[in-house]
Amino acid sequence: MKKKMFRIAVLSTFITALTLGSCSNDDNNDTATNPPTSEAIRWITLTGSFPDATGTAGNGGTRAFAITPENAANPNYEVDLFKLNGAVYVEGFALKSSRTARVQASEDGKFLYNIQYTGTEGGVFNKYSVTEAGKYEEVGFELNTATILGTSPRWVKAAEGIGVGVAFGDALDPYTGSAPNYTYRHPKGQIKIANIDLNNTAITNTGVINVALGSELESQGYHVWRADVPVLNQAKTKLYIGLGVRRHNVNGTVTTNATTGAITGWQTTTERNIGTLTYVVDYPSLRNPKIISSEKSKIDNLGYRTLTQYVGTDGNLYQATATSGPDILRISKTTDEYDQTYHFDLNTALGITGASIKSWRYVKDGVGVVLYTTTSAAGGYLALINLNDKTATKLTTEIETDAALSTTLGQFQNIGVVGDNVYVPLTPAGKDGTIYIVNYKTKAITKGARLKAASGSFYLGSY
Repeated sequence: MKKKMFRIAVLSTFITALTLGSCSNDDNNDTATNPPTSEAIRWITLTGSFPDATGTAGNGGTRAFAITPENAANPNYEVDLFKLNGAVYVEGFALKSSRTARVQASEDGKFLYNIQYTGTEGGVFNKYSVTEAGKYEEVGFELNTATILGTSPRWVKAAEGIGVGVAFGDALDPYTGSAPNYTYRHPKGQIKIANIDLNNTAITNTGVINVALGSELESQGYHVWRADVPVLNQAKTKLYIGLGVRRHNVNGTVTTNATTGAITGWQTTTERNIGTLTYVVDYPSLRNPKIISSEKSKIDNLGYRTLTQYVGTDGNLYQATATSGPDILRISKTTDEYDQTYHFDLNTALGITGASIKSWRYVKDGVGVVLYTTTSAAGGYLALINLNDKTATKLTTEIETDAALSTTLGQFQNIGVVGDNVYVPLTPAGKDGTIYIVNYKTKAITKGARLKAASGSFYLGSY
């Protein structure tokens, strides 16, 4: 059993990218008789979640299974990640976590990374090497980030080889005094940050932001309630942290539990007059925090279990107001500020209303893939978007009108890309589905491997 380590390190290493085959000057080289080794295959990991002990769909943990691109494209190939022998799963690999956690991966698909979410091991970072099927091996050190981030951190791969975790906490009660004479108090709070070297499994730096929205916003009741999706800019000099912002009704009073009378907080309001907010700090020092604001959206940049912001081919950062908005905003690579002239609206691009981006992936050259829902039709939908000309093309799937997809897309984690192909495993909650493969250049969509699901289970990512 591996000893947990909290390790500060400044080591560096290089991971050699995997290839689909090997180069040789030998004209007799024949991959049919000399197939590529397991180490040379570009594996695609599929992840899925299963129900917890109370039966809550997708809330019990995460399983993983690795397949080749050839198998992923084969409609006769079947993945049965939730197959049971009695009460024991017989296919795939169980990633450590009491609940479904955020899984990240190296660009070459060779490693998976995970920070366990809640429970006695909440906050523990694990790294796994990927070979095939359910053959995953824990490698490196097991890091306990809970001492910094708590047991329920938000984290992502902020850049290749670099993970960043954030946690908002230490907020004050939003009121003072005693019944019935309570008065409003701004809750403030802190954002704690941990930088993780994914190559050497080490924590290399930590930081703290004392949240300050400014007296004007705070006097109106605006306050931070969550920090999320930390991503580095192209130059790796700035770290962008998405913020969840709510508004207290400063003229209200405390709210109480109708049964017990216990105070549950200060009254809030849905009125919002401010745009999307993001904290920016210097990297790697994690100092000099600054809030930037977009005038193009009034929806937060958060991801329930998905990454919402990516560095584009052009070096700018593209940020979706997921998982409830239709917007993609842009942060300039030259100013590190929101580009107030840029706004991609999925509703406008598709000619629809009520769209909510649930997950998305920037692919290349301004092209991305979006998973979304709408208020006008049940189900879950797929589209290719062009961020350069602000257009979108809806891609039809046979299962898109299944209402159970709303649960799946609400917890979707990652969309895998290998070469020109985008791999989207879609299963309505508790129902079988398919890997849909999209060629981002030709816009062609094809059905690949079959995905077997089970009650309360569904697939939620490819890597």
